[in-house]
Amino acid sequence: MSVLTKRADFLSANRGMRIARPGFVLLARPNGLEQMRYGITVTKKIGNAVVRNRMKRRFRELLRAALPAQGLAGHDHVLIGREGGVERDFTKLREELSAALSRAAEGKGDPPRRRK
Repeated sequence: MSVLTKRADFLSANRGMRIARPGFVLLARPNGLEQMRYGITVTKKIGNAVVRNRMKRRFRELLRAALPAQGLAGHDHVLIGREGGVERDFTKLREELSAALSRAAEGKGDPPRRRK
């Protein structure tokens, strides 16, 4: 499992399947490789650097525990932090991530967003 670092990889993952949960949004897209990759994005709207880094640490731990068993092989997985994600209970986040990964495995993403 490796980490996404290039902006182009994050942008291509945005064109894939999208599963929204109260604490985060999971993006999954085939990467054409045989390995799983993951990335984490938390915007400045969420809070200051301390809050964003805490959220990224929590997401990193969730992904390290869940992806080897439940992740999609040959896919990029990107977690985008949402407003209430940092205050959510860790076990609740874990349950939401496993539910989101199972939905992604079934190919059931959320419908596309409407433009404003």
